[in-house]
Amino acid sequence: MATNVTPNAKRLPEAEVVILGMGLVGSILARELTRAGMNVLALERGEPRATVPDFQGPAMHDELNYAVRKAMMQDTARETLTFRNQASQTALPMRRWESFLPGTGVGGSAVHWNGQTYRFQDSDLRMRTLTEQRYGKKFLSDDLLVQDWGVSAADLEPHYDRFEYLMGTSGKAGNLQGKKVAGGNPFEDPRSRDYPTPPQKEPYGSAIFRKAAEGLGYHPFPQPSCNLSQAYTNPEGLQMQPCMFCGFCERFGCEHYAKSSPQTALLPALYKEPRFKLRTQCQVQRILLDDTGKRATGVVYADAAGRLFEQPARLVIVGMFALNNVRMLLLSGIGKPYDPATGQGVVGRGYAYQTTSAVQVFFDRSININPFMRSGASGTVMADFVGDNFDHGPLGFVGGAYIGEVMSHGRPIEFHPTPPGTPAWGSGWKRAVAEHYNHTSVLNIHGSSVSMRQNYLDLDPTYKDAWGLPLLRLTFDFPANDLKMSAWLTDKAVSIGRAMGGKQVVGLPRKGPYSSTQYQTTHNTGGTVMGADPATSAVNRFCQSWDVPNVFVIGASNFPQNASYNPTDTVGALAYWTAQAITQRWAKQPGALA
Repeated sequence: MATNVTPNAKRLPEAEVVILGMGLVGSILARELTRAGMNVLALERGEPRATVPDFQGPAMHDELNYAVRKAMMQDTARETLTFRNQASQTALPMRRWESFLPGTGVGGSAVHWNGQTYRFQDSDLRMRTLTEQRYGKKFLSDDLLVQDWGVSAADLEPHYDRFEYLMGTSGKAGNLQGKKVAGGNPFEDPRSRDYPTPPQKEPYGSAIFRKAAEGLGYHPFPQPSCNLSQAYTNPEGLQMQPCMFCGFCERFGCEHYAKSSPQTALLPALYKEPRFKLRTQCQVQRILLDDTGKRATGVVYADAAGRLFEQPARLVIVGMFALNNVRMLLLSGIGKPYDPATGQGVVGRGYAYQTTSAVQVFFDRSININPFMRSGASGTVMADFVGDNFDHGPLGFVGGAYIGEVMSHGRPIEFHPTPPGTPAWGSGWKRAVAEHYNHTSVLNIHGSSVSMRQNYLDLDPTYKDAWGLPLLRLTFDFPANDLKMSAWLTDKAVSIGRAMGGKQVVGLPRKGPYSSTQYQTTHNTGGTVMGADPATSAVNRFCQSWDVPNVFVIGASNFPQNASYNPTDTVGALAYWTAQAITQRWAKQPGALA
């Protein structure tokens, strides 16, 4: 059905390229396309933001405003999503962001991220092929939608490298051009060169973890971090500063120019580009299609005053938060919506999350952890149980997790670890908080998430946003595979906690059902998955829509399933990978690239 008619919308002059969303993906694509000589218009739903004055202290250190009341997140009064665990239930709107935190405004979620910067492994990107080769074709159950991405780690390596050097990532290589390097991650795929800056300083709790993990035969290494360890000038000529370990990182903007957000690493250079234009407070409602439904003609959006505009464009790039990417395709009629009953359709298929758990290690008063002296990504981790780095044959699950002492903060409202049996309130609770606050380490078990037939995204038939459009509906519960994985790996982490010398060690494996009322992670993935088969993927290996070739969709929504590691490095690599395909192939001969 054609969607090229918008009553009451003012038609604007045609743009060569329109980018939806001015976060991490939008910033990279805009920079690469304008560098190649293309004219780019970016439409951002939220407000403009800059390090000065928007991220400056002391206002930015308002824990109540930013961490509790979520000042940097999408406004749920205007646009949210609905949630249910199973298709048999009625989904209800999320009125407060708790489980995950979709950002809004210029810079998007890369403003308030923590800074963990991991490359996915080849076993993540070719999970079905490599799992079947190692364990047999019957190892994966029929309800799992595990599939290959259509790209390999070798394909993405140059783009991981570009992203890490843009961001100034601090870390230690473990595999340089096939040669293992002591002190880094020995399980990583070969990288062409070391990180641009050395690792951050190791916190005391992380040092205790490292010694315990080494004593058990594991291979700990410093967590790769985009909270920089030293001053750095990136390839765009932008100067970044060393992290101050202030403890106000995730949910906050960085006042020190030390966290690699678009404002720090890219936007100042992009703003000088005459081929680039940015419009903020533009709520894009849908992508417009011609009468064939096979070519995008532009987008329609509402401005801050509620006026409708039709923005024609030759090329449309969807680079919003993962969930919003999926909703945009569904609202625009691009790609066949996924039907879990039949297994047919691709848009909304393959939703996955992240399976996290934790171990609390309570020390006596002689061990001072100083949790307030942290950055968002400081810490020490091990990858012995990431992906397929260990034998899954006798375990009955796929996937894995990294384990590490990666505490990001000790802020007074959110951080108050207490052992089991502590009263929930009153003087007893206060005494326990005072006793344990400075003497507790938390081990993070950051696990993968498989896609399942029953977990998916679609449009809600009942609830609508402030512009009268259907909300996105999330149907999700933790797969039994992931809960089994979490229990097994949490036990491994408990053993490390005991080796650390904890007076009391408490394992907290992930339990079902999934709840949207407790923060777990903002790593929503899938829904516009990439692949080599249009029957099981919404976009091809270059993140180009199979159905509408002048629409590209880029972000964590492209992940067919989620890996153990944090997604940002892979989102950045995919942005560079797709930008190369657009500038070197599509721009010369518009059409299907695969």
